[in-house]
Amino acid sequence: MNIEQATEWLRARRIEEVECLIVDITGVPRGKVLPTGRFLKAVNDGSLRLPEAVFLQTVSGDWLESRMLDPRDPDVVLVPDLTSLRVLPWYDEPTAQVICDAVKMDGDPVIFSPRGLLRRIVDLYAAQGWRVEVAPELEFYFIARNTDPDQPLKAPIGRSGRAETGRQPYSIDAVNEFDPIFDDIYDFCEAQQIEIDTVIHEEGLAQVEVNIDHGDPVAIADQAFLFKRTVRQAALRNDLYATFMAKPHQNEPGSAMHLHQSVHDLTTGENLFSLPDGSDSPLLLNHIAGLQKFLPAAMPLLAPNVNSYRRLTNEWGSTVNTHWGHDNRTTGLRIPRSSAGSRRVENRVPSADANPYLAIAGSLACGYLGMIDKLEPTEPLSIDASERKLSLPRLLSEAIQRLRYAAPLREVLHEDFVAALIDVKETEMEAFNRVISAWEREHLLLHV
Repeated sequence: MNIEQATEWLRARRIEEVECLIVDITGVPRGKVLPTGRFLKAVNDGSLRLPEAVFLQTVSGDWLESRMLDPRDPDVVLVPDLTSLRVLPWYDEPTAQVICDAVKMDGDPVIFSPRGLLRRIVDLYAAQGWRVEVAPELEFYFIARNTDPDQPLKAPIGRSGRAETGRQPYSIDAVNEFDPIFDDIYDFCEAQQIEIDTVIHEEGLAQVEVNIDHGDPVAIADQAFLFKRTVRQAALRNDLYATFMAKPHQNEPGSAMHLHQSVHDLTTGENLFSLPDGSDSPLLLNHIAGLQKFLPAAMPLLAPNVNSYRRLTNEWGSTVNTHWGHDNRTTGLRIPRSSAGSRRVENRVPSADANPYLAIAGSLACGYLGMIDKLEPTEPLSIDASERKLSLPRLLSEAIQRLRYAAPLREVLHEDFVAALIDVKETEMEAFNRVISAWEREHLLLHV
């Protein structure tokens, strides 16, 4: 879509305001809201700007003091991707949103942009004659409104007037308890051209999984980013919350973002993960080997918060290692049953709280390194992988250390980006470590 088409699109829908969005390193939407006329002027003259430091805010919204940032705190130019222009269906007044890229004043890309990072990884594949497709499965919880962060979360009341008291995986009736919310989600997604596929009830109380259709990594990351925002808005309209927090309940399963990824010939479209007879191709095995070797170091992109690591246990179908197998859901890397044309690997490691752009970029970067270096994977597992030795970090601090010493991965992701990401995550850990938990007060206050 060019500027003339965008102008006509906005006029036809009588759009009064446009939300110009960027995604910071934690996955939080940030940006500016402009009247439509001012937005069109900004697109033409490049006057839509934000401080570069906005990309490196912590999840709590604190500004980062990092050696990676220019001490002058310069502006960068936001470049709206007009193909992402969509109506925002939850507002009464006609409002649109657009996702923006960011460039410096001299035209160079902003290294700290998660969307820009994902595009650079996709370009690395394209330079080898490869086209990538991804499809995320996002898990999340509906929860009753909770305005006191010191109080445990509770399952919300459904249509029956009762909250769930037992787990209902794959239950149709349990999903139907939240039909009014799903009606809004479907309507909101249709208005924004978010292509959602399957909806299932997961293991947790009021836990749901929604699959997003497969496609180009940047376009799919855009959809996942907008989908999270959409679900939260639909829940609020129905007087409850939706959370993509990795582990919101202490005695319930965590929420993942399983990521299906495949590689195709850039010219012919042929799936390169399968041989003509339907068997696994050497390239697929190389890709798996790259994931096995580098995923532990990529965890700050796939499990980015201190809470993310509470999900990584042997319980409730979560993964604790990078073993792989065919149709084996206990492995971190699963090859689903499929035709040769849809052969793919399912990375079951990422958490639902991950920034979609960074999780996809990190996972693809690991697979790319395996393909480039022709790495060989371990033997596939046909037994319960949860009984095998833990190979993933159990704490964010450990994950950061692994990333710090993974030179090939740092190079692919860009050294400056990795240094900035580590600065953000270490700042968040310091803030977390200053908080005294209820467990400490309960068990240590009068007993030690």
